[in-house]
Amino acid sequence: MTATKISYRVPITYAAIGAIALLGLGLRAPTGRHTTFALGTPKDLVMIEPFTLPSKSTAIVLSLIALALAALAFWAARKRMRLGVWLPAVFGVVVLLAFLTWSAAGKSSSMPLTGLLQGSLFLSVPLVFGSLAGVLCERSGIINIAIEGQLLAGAFLAAVVASLSGNPYAGLIAAPIAGALVGLLLVLFAVKYQVNQIIVGVVLNVLVVGVTSYLFSTVLTANQENWNTPPKLPVLEIPGLSRIPVLGPVLFRQTLIVYLMFVVVVVLQVMLFRSRWGLRMRAVGEHPKAADTVGIKVNRTRLRNTVLGGAIAGLGGAFFTVAAGLAFGKEMTGGKGFIALAAMILGRWSPKGALLAALLFGFADNLQVVLGIIGTPVPSQLMLMTPYLATIFAVAGLVGRNRPPASEGIPYVK
Repeated sequence: MTATKISYRVPITYAAIGAIALLGLGLRAPTGRHTTFALGTPKDLVMIEPFTLPSKSTAIVLSLIALALAALAFWAARKRMRLGVWLPAVFGVVVLLAFLTWSAAGKSSSMPLTGLLQGSLFLSVPLVFGSLAGVLCERSGIINIAIEGQLLAGAFLAAVVASLSGNPYAGLIAAPIAGALVGLLLVLFAVKYQVNQIIVGVVLNVLVVGVTSYLFSTVLTANQENWNTPPKLPVLEIPGLSRIPVLGPVLFRQTLIVYLMFVVVVVLQVMLFRSRWGLRMRAVGEHPKAADTVGIKVNRTRLRNTVLGGAIAGLGGAFFTVAAGLAFGKEMTGGKGFIALAAMILGRWSPKGALLAALLFGFADNLQVVLGIIGTPVPSQLMLMTPYLATIFAVAGLVGRNRPPASEGIPYVK
């Protein structure tokens, strides 16, 4: 039996990042300055006071820990051992803490870690819903490039319905309907007329932008008070749990759409890999002819899952209006649908992976805002590049091989 070839690609990546952290963050940190971290909030059951650390020595120690983890990865690769997901998770946290220590060194404002995590989770909501929509569609064989349009349609209808009814929850219910309609158009052209799915997705994005922009300029702008003043979803604090330090504000002091996000992720993760429905959907996406021979309706399955995926993306679109408390604006989604596609790829076409990848994007988005408030010299554009670079590394195979469903984008003719 031939032994598998040893790959040092991941350990080398860890070592390079650790060396950059040591040279660029640890050794270059200003001497004699300190970094203050804040964890507590006024509503916590036990108030955690801000703590201050010496910037240079802390960054050096954290960088050395990152290099030690890289050495552990080399040892595991040499022994052909799998250390699990804890290694990249701990490595990422250590490098991130080193970066935060360096970036906030000597600043009068403290680094609000709890607020940073809470805002990151909130900003990742549309990305999570969009990436879940992509998972549902592509697992059944339909390439969903129209996530951007589904998010925008959901944001538009949520704003209009919430404004007319005066109830943000009505807008939350209406948003999936708009996304489902866009998904229905996508699957009809892809399945019935067998049009190239990427082209259909791009056209639908342009169509939704055009329709919503026209209605915004004519109807919403002319009577904004009635049509475009959506009330904001209230923050729902779960009694007891919301007062837990750090975890409470992050997980249990959010709006309803965040709690729905957790429910949808858990349900789809279980249903996709632990149910007959999920098995059939994955069979349709991998080998539709074989699925057809055992009695699975391939095109019907694709239609249902694409419409469901569109509804989930539309629900994510409600974030931009009723969840954020903003009036609808032209192209207000700002390309989040395409970022959701990247999160889906980085998450390897699974709900759990899509959630983690979307959280990375949301964290980078919120981090550049927090760093701008503190006044660090780090360019905000550089922070926005971070998740995209992570996606490029993932697609290139630096964190494992990514293989899409075998029959995605291929029409099935019985």
